[in-house]
Amino acid sequence: MNFRDLKLIAPILKALEKEAYRAPTPIQEQAIPAVLDGNDLFGCAQTGTGKTAAFALPIIQLLSRQQVRPHTLRRIRSLILTPTRELAIQIEENIRAYSRFLDLRCTSIVGGVSQAAQERALQAGVDIVVATPGRLIDLIHQQHVDLQHVQILVLDEADRMLDMGFINDVKKIIARMPAKRQTLFFSATMPPEIAQLVQTLLVNPVKVEITPVSSTAERIDQTLYFVDKENKIRLLTHLLQDPSIVSALVFTRTKHGADRVARGLNKANISAQAIHGDKSQNARQGALNNFKNGATRVLVATDIAARGIDIDELSHVFNFNLPNIPETYVHRIGRTGRAGLSGIAVSFCEYEEIPYLKDIEKLIGRTIARVDDHPFPMTQTAPAAKAETAQAGGKQGGANNGRLTGKQPGGHNSQQPGKQPARAGGGQPPKAKSGNNRFSGGGKSGR
Repeated sequence: MNFRDLKLIAPILKALEKEAYRAPTPIQEQAIPAVLDGNDLFGCAQTGTGKTAAFALPIIQLLSRQQVRPHTLRRIRSLILTPTRELAIQIEENIRAYSRFLDLRCTSIVGGVSQAAQERALQAGVDIVVATPGRLIDLIHQQHVDLQHVQILVLDEADRMLDMGFINDVKKIIARMPAKRQTLFFSATMPPEIAQLVQTLLVNPVKVEITPVSSTAERIDQTLYFVDKENKIRLLTHLLQDPSIVSALVFTRTKHGADRVARGLNKANISAQAIHGDKSQNARQGALNNFKNGATRVLVATDIAARGIDIDELSHVFNFNLPNIPETYVHRIGRTGRAGLSGIAVSFCEYEEIPYLKDIEKLIGRTIARVDDHPFPMTQTAPAAKAETAQAGGKQGGANNGRLTGKQPGGHNSQQPGKQPARAGGGQPPKAKSGNNRFSGGGKSGR
């Protein structure tokens, strides 16, 4: 199937060609016709499946059918709510690219920056607004935003908005819209609160479910290193000596942790920047742009800040800290292996994170391959730690690119704790397959 088969109009097809999009992703194949037919939509899809284009393309086409009279003020006809500034800006950029050959205006309304420019854009008139709930509520209260003409509402990353405490703001925003409208709802997970919201907001929705959250892409090569907490930055620095890792996204649990990791990498002459909620919008956007254009090799991010990071052909994701929510692991590693390419996901596990590892492996239905021949094996001597790591290491056998063994990880095999491993300097993460780096060619799928 190609985008022409989805009955998209010529200006959109021309824009997609400019963006080098070759074929629609599964969620685009199913969602675009449903939205063009005027249906409400519930999309359950993890990151990297192309859902931005799945809702943006039909919205652009539907709005373009309505002629805007000259010299009349444009009203907000579509509102897209999203949890983070980065994701809002990314969606705005995509919509501008997709609608470049049409007379539509789009702007983002986000916090962390002066609202003056946003006020001017609203006063000039816009067709599509992409917003984070907090700043939008502020501008509504200041009477800068009128939602009475909204025809299409999109709730993107609804589960993350729930996690961030935005749901009450979302409900207040929805209350200011016409009851009769088309609603598109996207969530990677389905906690009870989200299921209830779906029933409240959607009318006979078309349901599109792509890649259940419990499954991870087969093309992503997943490996795990048992390592003591104090040695994680040393291990990360060691692995990043591999020149084949052109760019890497590193996940930490906390904002302070992200800053510490970035500082440690820079001290080792590995260019790195941190991105998290305590950074100013300009600093966050600057770090993201530096990473995208290759000026910065490593981007260190918290989970919330990483929403909206959309980088084509990213080869490596590192879990510096394992997440305590197993679904988050799936979302993290989904940042690589996109658009049909291969990818590498490397995770570090300290003693206290072993229960998180068990939950993750239960969710994904597989044991993550262990790498135990590295210079910083876990030396935790607590009996519980030995038992847990031994049990975990015994599950996985075989080799992975000649680097993995079936031995127990962390030095709890024939290699005694504290001794130099048999292959000092080993343990490099697998290299990405051909064509899987920032500079490789080939077409993209819609984001």
